[in-house]
Amino acid sequence: MERRSFLRNAAGTMAAIGLAGSTQAFAAEGKTSNEAQFKLKYAPGFGTFKEHVGDDLFDQIKFMSDQGFRAIFDNGLMKKEPAVQEKIAAELARRNMDLGPFVLYADFAVKSMVTQDTAIKEMLKKKMEEGVECAKRTGAKWALVVPGRFDEGLEWDYQTANVIDNMKMCCEVVEKSGLVLVMEPLNAWTNHPGLFLTKIPQTHMICEAVNHPSCKLVDDLYHQQITEGNLIPNINKAWNSIAAFHIGDNPGRNEPTTGEINYKNVFKHIHSKGYDGTLCCEHGKSIKGKEGEIAFIKAYREVDSF
Repeated sequence: MERRSFLRNAAGTMAAIGLAGSTQAFAAEGKTSNEAQFKLKYAPGFGTFKEHVGDDLFDQIKFMSDQGFRAIFDNGLMKKEPAVQEKIAAELARRNMDLGPFVLYADFAVKSMVTQDTAIKEMLKKKMEEGVECAKRTGAKWALVVPGRFDEGLEWDYQTANVIDNMKMCCEVVEKSGLVLVMEPLNAWTNHPGLFLTKIPQTHMICEAVNHPSCKLVDDLYHQQITEGNLIPNINKAWNSIAAFHIGDNPGRNEPTTGEINYKNVFKHIHSKGYDGTLCCEHGKSIKGKEGEIAFIKAYREVDSF
């Protein structure tokens, strides 16, 4: 049988069985395709499948696409050389894949947006301008922003007002480019104590106050399960502000099905609302090696089978 036909037939079989027994299939064909695309745009990051395809970025994109993923995310996008950014964008466009939010500003050690510090405002403007240039090169639609630490010496509502003011300024910088800034609330209990932004209602309120199309939020379901739970009701209440999702199960911050979140129901709900953005797989793997990479794909096949 011609090799191409063999690969196509193998892909159809694997899609039909949801990767059951796929350890043997992967071992035999290292890069076996799975032509069945996922219903939602789950976005693995670079390095997720390096045991199968190595460190080459474009081999990784091909592998993700072959397994049915329709997006990737790259938190380190801005640190890559412009020529590499452009090549990544071209390859994603060729494969009709989206690029999830890249990290534009996220300094967890600084009281930044909660202040009216002139030097910080100038730094933020410069960061936003750099983000616009990165978006031009890559076609990225979203850029992630974290407002930094809270100030123990300033009334909380004044800090909120300052964040709103600084986000308005940032939105003015990026608005002509069409880039959307997504603020990310992070949990204080397990990963990031001391940050200003922690909850979906809080972030939604700031989006409403900024009242600008470039100001949205990313709902990191792992962080929010730790901080407040109530995932689906908060998705509904903040829906107009949500531009992207991050994924990770709790506890452990690994692939769906390894923790307490009923991701199949959550994804079914998100899909039912007509969501067409990215859901970044910002988590680890519960198993090491190639077996763990296969388990990663199997987990997403399971939670996507609604």
